[in-house]
Amino acid sequence: MTTETRENRLKRLHMRSWRRGIKEMDLVLGRYSDDKLNDMDDAELDLYEALLAEMDQDLLRWITALDPVPEQYTELFQRISEHAKSQGTAH
Repeated sequence: MTTETRENRLKRLHMRSWRRGIKEMDLVLGRYSDDKLNDMDDAELDLYEALLAEMDQDLLRWITALDPVPEQYTELFQRISEHAKSQGTAH
């Protein structure tokens, strides 16, 4: 069993944030990862990684407030949404 280094994990999560499949989510999550990934602890990275496993269509509906955000992601998604608004990525 190989253990992934923190550096490799951050690179992988950064890449997954920028290569979503829906351009809008690339911009929201990619910019968030640019600014926030390095400051996250392991538990936050675990939650962020779980969020990245969600379908883009769901993420887009959450970021546009068309659907409620699942409880486990509420705080994280609030931070992502606030970041997107401050960057002019979401309204």
